[in-house]
Amino acid sequence: MSATLEDFEKGNPRLNELPENSPVVAEAIGIIRKRAEAESGHWPLGLHDHFLLRFLRARDFCIEQAVRLLKNYHKWRKECPEISADLRPSSLLKLYAAGYHGVLRSRDAYGSKVLIYRIEKWEPKQFTVYEVFRVSLITSELLVKEAESQRNGIKAIFDLQGWRLVHAFQISPTIAKRIAAVMTDSFPLKVRGIHLINEPLLFYPVYSLIKPFLPEKIKERVHLHGSNYVPTLHQHFAENILPPEYGGTGPPMNDLCKEWTDHIMNSEDYLISISESGTLSASSP
Repeated sequence: MSATLEDFEKGNPRLNELPENSPVVAEAIGIIRKRAEAESGHWPLGLHDHFLLRFLRARDFCIEQAVRLLKNYHKWRKECPEISADLRPSSLLKLYAAGYHGVLRSRDAYGSKVLIYRIEKWEPKQFTVYEVFRVSLITSELLVKEAESQRNGIKAIFDLQGWRLVHAFQISPTIAKRIAAVMTDSFPLKVRGIHLINEPLLFYPVYSLIKPFLPEKIKERVHLHGSNYVPTLHQHFAENILPPEYGGTGPPMNDLCKEWTDHIMNSEDYLISISESGTLSASSP
């Protein structure tokens, strides 16, 4: 498959299916690298092929959008050191051990990786919203290494059972804006869906803080399922990939949380290497 000038100007989803050794991929990487090198900014993680390819796939090989995403990614990391400067998961081990976060073993029907977060497992007196947000960033940094995740993005299920005022008070307008930035144009992963279940009335004021910062395409991908969520949630996710806690027949949440925690802990050296002061190795996948 060849690429036209229009493909690089407007993007073409079909280019995402090309292998990394494709001449078209090499051409696009060469273009975005030259654009980045022409910028005066600092690129602490380098401009290696596998790294730049993430941004191209995230924007369907539209060069202009991929360059903007690359710059926004670095800008966000620099402006949010409380989240990005130290990605060691060991400091968050108690939060992982509580079962706050897990990743489904199987992708959904569209090839998206599915993440689950359980708010009732987050004790705000122990972990700040910055640390909780860091959990999401750590997972995103690991998933974005996978070519299939680069192509098909992620979907997240937020179980808001147990949401309290103490949670709500942690979400300031500044935090809301930073959360929205990552979901929209500051991280090289496509957000294909955000599913909220068991959302209480106390949550809606927080959502109203975040919503204005979201583009229309993301707003359309936010689904509020309420407490009677099983019928509508199963319209988006097959039962055989969901855990029993959410009406599925897949592995239970405890197993999923432990598996993902083990994976994260085994990846600590890599995560330290890409913290704000680190440098991504040219050989990193």
